[in-house]
Amino acid sequence: MTKWVKCKLGDICTLNYGKSLTATNRVAGDIPVYSSAGITGSHNVALVQSKGIIVGRKGTVGTVYYSDKPLYCIDTAYYILPDDEKYDFKWLYYRLKSLHLDKLNEDSAVPGLNRETAYAQEFPLPPLEEQRRIAGILGAIDDKIENNRRINTNLELQAQALYKQWFVDFEFPNEEGKPYKSSGGKMVDSELGPIPEGWSVGKLEDIGDIIGGGTPSKAVAEYYTKNGIAWITPKDLSVSHSKFTSKGETDITELGYKNSSAKIMPRGSVLFSSRAPIGYISIAKNDICTNQGFKSVVPNNGCTAFVYYFLLSNTENIESKATGSTFKEASGALMKSLDLVIPSEDILENFENIMSPIFELQEKFEAENETLANLRDTLLPKLMNGEIKL
Repeated sequence: MTKWVKCKLGDICTLNYGKSLTATNRVAGDIPVYSSAGITGSHNVALVQSKGIIVGRKGTVGTVYYSDKPLYCIDTAYYILPDDEKYDFKWLYYRLKSLHLDKLNEDSAVPGLNRETAYAQEFPLPPLEEQRRIAGILGAIDDKIENNRRINTNLELQAQALYKQWFVDFEFPNEEGKPYKSSGGKMVDSELGPIPEGWSVGKLEDIGDIIGGGTPSKAVAEYYTKNGIAWITPKDLSVSHSKFTSKGETDITELGYKNSSAKIMPRGSVLFSSRAPIGYISIAKNDICTNQGFKSVVPNNGCTAFVYYFLLSNTENIESKATGSTFKEASGALMKSLDLVIPSEDILENFENIMSPIFELQEKFEAENETLANLRDTLLPKLMNGEIKL
């Protein structure tokens, strides 16, 4: 059996410089354009004619992306080409992910990754066949994660389309199962325009309580813990990008809760970031509270899906009405006063009944992906350093 050997990154691969491509010079096409921040658009001509690995050089230093098709890499990133005689390409991707290149920033003004510094990174190099086995295990986990994401994306598109069909176009099914408005359903005038008979115009506060948040003093260590009361900040949602949220980076203690203006909200509450930035939205999976960067909604009568999609479709409107000199903020008064068309109880109940199994599936796949990602991240260093041999 061939032994693992110690090598440096520069011994096996070349970090090629990307090429400048301004937004004005791009022609829309099917070629993904990569920067140090990932895909930033598309172009009609590829710089790299094969699959490639992209490594952040300036800005978001040390990020690593994998493209299984031709791409364009701009000058804030490096790219690496396949070389089947030296390495398994997917293994190299995972090897780079485990090197923590983001820790090698050498520019105080604009974060930057020096190529020679990256080349000097040492690691154990397994035989090609073992590289393929390692990549196969990690790749299978990532493939499952990506498949779950695709399913959730498709479910989300269906859910958003149904919300628009029912509550924007008023084409919910009538008693005969036909689209209401286009089948001659009676419409009545309102201050928001024609609405279905039996519906009403109201404010967001009519369908849920608007809840703010608070932050216990950071100077008191006893206010914070790893396992206490779930407490969310906008930063938590910026990292997770999850539709459902159970906890943030840190929890607060009972003492911290009592000494802040945070308020516990039940499962099904819709979290809405009201500043820095406005518009992160997530649904509470359990009892939860937030910092002051939120104006969340605790829906009445379990209308979580309706509130979620109302906020999602009105984020731009909310942001346009926000005020503030340092940064814009959507106040509690603004959120409470948002105009909306309130459906009849039977239509709202039918919508929630349709959404419920969709949300359950999405929550299940998000939880599964979290477990799979943790498994991958646990296996990654052990496989790469030979602690687990295949």
